Amino acid sequence: MSSNSNNKTILVSGASTGIGRAIAESLAAKGHRVFGTSRNPDKSAKISGVEMCKLDVCSDASVHQCVAEILDTAGKIDVLVNNAGYALMGPAEATSADEAQAQFETNYFGLVRLANAVVPAMRARKSGRIINISSLVGFAAIPFMAHYSASKFAVEGYSEALYQELLPFGIRVSLIQPGVTSTDLFGDNGTEAETNIEDYVPWLRKAQDSMTARMGKAISTNHIARAVEKTITARNPALRIPVGPDASLVSRLKRFVPPETFKKIWRKQMGLGASS
Repeated sequence: MSSNSNNKTILVSGASTGIGRAIAESLAAKGHRVFGTSRNPDKSAKISGVEMCKLDVCSDASVHQCVAEILDTAGKIDVLVNNAGYALMGPAEATSADEAQAQFETNYFGLVRLANAVVPAMRARKSGRIINISSLVGFAAIPFMAHYSASKFAVEGYSEALYQELLPFGIRVSLIQPGVTSTDLFGDNGTEAETNIEDYVPWLRKAQDSMTARMGKAISTNHIARAVEKTITARNPALRIPVGPDASLVSRLKRFVPPETFKKIWRKQMGLGASS
């Protein structure tokens, strides 16, 4: 590892696969000291230059132990990349409250736990960066992914408030908002609601077909890794950073197109027709 003074100590949650793995691998290659996390690091494929830690973001004890070990080993955490998460799919009506709660426990409260654990040391040093991996669905909800979308909306609101609260302490908060990305979010990192309702099946299939078609134009995880790299090194990083042509386009549409028009465009894009 280079001794360049610009190198950071970085914690990346959910680093065993997908976006998290690409981020951790890329940052380590740049000479940063990277700690990646996984619930089962012994079973995860090794990542060159990355020190893997066991972490369950749904456990207060696990989070505090992981962060304490990193601080003890490295002396500091300059950057937290909150990436751990999964996607819950299915009709909202067919999704139980317990399933929705589990989605939030990982995607939202897990992120909050990690931020709360690293901020005290950052605040004492009056320096640090927190990068929360959000999504296009954090500002444009996708049908049949209601609770996944809601968890990302929650991350957006939390991060916006956290940005304002931590700014006086020299800590910057940013949201990375990927569009459709070539990951296993709908495979091993996704789960379907246990029950279904027959009335929704034709519409669910249309939405799934639309998403499958979009995967042909998905950006690679390396795009997200590069966005994180730029956010870490930027002097004044933006709060919200859309990544990918679809995220950038939908972000502009959501801001500048009348709500009724956007609703029809978005429904059509999801393969559900443009009816009101």
